[in-house]
Amino acid sequence: MGNDKTNMIVAIALSLVVLLGWNYFVAAPRVEQQRQAALQNQQAQSQAQPPGVSPDGVPSPAPKEGGPAAPVPGTNPSAPEPRDAVLARSPRIRIETPALSGSIALKGGRIDDVKLKGYHETVDDKSPEIVLFSPAGTETPYYAEFGWVGQNAGPLPTNDTLWTASGETLSPGMPITLSWDNGAGLVFRRILAVDDKFMFTVRDEVENKGAGAVTLYPYSLVSRWGKPHTQGYYVLHEGMIGVLGNDGLQEYTYDHLAKEGAYGGANTKGKAWSNVTGGFVGITDKYWAAAAIPDQQTPYTGAFTERTDGRTQVYQASVRADGRSVEPGATLASTQRLFAGAKEVNTINAYEKNLGIKQFDLMIDWGWFHFITKPMFRALDFFFHLFGNFGVSILVVTAILKLFFLPIANRSYVSMAKMKAVQPEMASIRERYKDDKMKQQQAMMELYKKEKINPVAGCWPVLIQIPVFFALYKVLFITIEMRHAPFFGWIQDLAAPDPTSFLNLFGLLPYAAPDFVHLGIWPIIMGITMFVQMKMNPAPPDPVQAQVFTFMPIIFTFMLGSFPAGLVIYWAWNNTLSVIQQYVIMRRNGVKVELWDNLRGTFRRGAGKNAAAKS
Repeated sequence: MGNDKTNMIVAIALSLVVLLGWNYFVAAPRVEQQRQAALQNQQAQSQAQPPGVSPDGVPSPAPKEGGPAAPVPGTNPSAPEPRDAVLARSPRIRIETPALSGSIALKGGRIDDVKLKGYHETVDDKSPEIVLFSPAGTETPYYAEFGWVGQNAGPLPTNDTLWTASGETLSPGMPITLSWDNGAGLVFRRILAVDDKFMFTVRDEVENKGAGAVTLYPYSLVSRWGKPHTQGYYVLHEGMIGVLGNDGLQEYTYDHLAKEGAYGGANTKGKAWSNVTGGFVGITDKYWAAAAIPDQQTPYTGAFTERTDGRTQVYQASVRADGRSVEPGATLASTQRLFAGAKEVNTINAYEKNLGIKQFDLMIDWGWFHFITKPMFRALDFFFHLFGNFGVSILVVTAILKLFFLPIANRSYVSMAKMKAVQPEMASIRERYKDDKMKQQQAMMELYKKEKINPVAGCWPVLIQIPVFFALYKVLFITIEMRHAPFFGWIQDLAAPDPTSFLNLFGLLPYAAPDFVHLGIWPIIMGITMFVQMKMNPAPPDPVQAQVFTFMPIIFTFMLGSFPAGLVIYWAWNNTLSVIQQYVIMRRNGVKVELWDNLRGTFRRGAGKNAAAKS
């Protein structure tokens, strides 16, 4: 039992080394490889776009037997055109809100031009705003579409239908009505409204002025042309996402969707859920998302599909309600919603609560440990609104967590202090029974019992830190609130690595440091605090374990160099508080703090080895 504490700490540390090493040496190169492949694919597509490729080529959800046919696919130019040129081809109504700008095409009635105000591509406020939606014909079409499919209804609105608008600008409190007469007895109207954030409300109406009844099926979809570049981390989902009634959360990566069975048409694969009520379907990125949201009380069929045409993939999340008959002289109405914007936590939660969207909070990937990550974010957000800085919020929350776990940590450090006080007796026992390990262990156990020492108590501070570390990592990685959130000095984005590098003397030399060896100021500070914390305790008697403990701060320093700066700041601050806490407890228990002696011993051993090597 004498080495149980040390062995457990080593096991935990090595587990962390394996996890972090996998991320540093395997996951990060894989992400870079995927990024390069995506870039090459994008360049190839722009140089030689195959004719007939269409982002509209995905059929709507497969109807029931005897149901309506899918909408006729549109066509795309043989080569993508500049975004502004495509937007100019169709008459449009403007979208202007505090959070969004863009336009809606009167030809086809699609919402296919959306930019996010206040969100830029880089930390520079002068950099371009984030473009979420782009129309068909551009390099990466991404849009939302609403409409009807039906039987014996005559012409229905298509991608080529030219709607008439009641106004020129869609803004909060100022809805727009689109109208179109099919010339066969049906008049279609679409009332579009938008709030001050990211939610569109779309009410489709059909007035039957003909002589016979018709059956129509309302649908909505979000369609994305081309497989986007994804981060590729296991802690983050990117791709198709939805909550489909009692079937709950459904997540499909782009690659996973391509492995599904045939669905709905040629070259199309996918998955459908029939007769579900409540929820949403959509496509999510790390920070942005688009989701089709049906009426929460009406049954519908939800589907994720992928259609392949040559080297082009079209991904679609869609919903279709059951068919309803429209008698002559009657009007049929269907109300659906579209979320298109940033995944702001408070905004998402407000939509779930105020609009009754089932489990809409799952649009944000809180993960399996949501019971830790959600409270962690709420605490950080609370102190952010108090201090105006997420970096300061991290420091405050870390200190509060230290206070919360103070009783457990105190018992651990007291036990460690007692362990240190009996080191001479432990050394004597090892020497006395060096040839009889069983008697040595028995003597150690008697010593622990006599001095009321728990040999594994020192592991608790490490074990407690693991879920907190993971929760903070998750929050920093997935929440848009942390994106481009500054701290002080050179840290302008807590969700990105420390931008400085020791290879160019932290910016003093006039050249950029390579990304594969990224080691900034804060990771070095973290490594120093970790080194000091370890030197608060005596070195393990096992030489191998002692070497592991010596090199662990160096290993962690390089590994955390590519981690979000906010996480590194947390770890450095937590180490500092732990050193102070352990120092106070050891002094209270009358145990000599041998920090400086251990540090001097470390450097003396290093100097001695160098002298021996020279001789």
